Amino acid sequence: QVQLVESGGGLVQPGGSLRLSCAASGFTFSSYAMAWYRQAPGKERELVAVISNAGDSTTYADSVKGRFTISRDNANKKVYLQMNNLKLEDTAVYYCNARYIGLSWGQGTQVTVSS
Repeated sequence: QVQLVESGGGLVQPGGSLRLSCAASGFTFSSYAMAWYRQAPGKERELVAVISNAGDSTTYADSVKGRFTISRDNANKKVYLQMNNLKLEDTAVYYCNARYIGLSWGQGTQVTVSS
């Protein structure tokens, strides 16, 4: 059974940092590129960052480039999102998922950036 469990969200002031984690199970994690997505209130889910299955290639949405870093630990089946210099517009529920196959979505983790 596929399971994706996101954690690490919270309330942070503008300019602050958070590190999100995603624990994966039920599929061959190391075979798949993984991604972080986010969905802000009233908006569609958007792609934030992607990491290749081996972790040697990453891509980012323009809105987070230079501030967010995606990484993964294949041995422990986890993917991370380090978020620095957070902005108000980063407020959203953040989800992880495999990039090119449709896995069941987890519950996400709420990130709120507010002063």
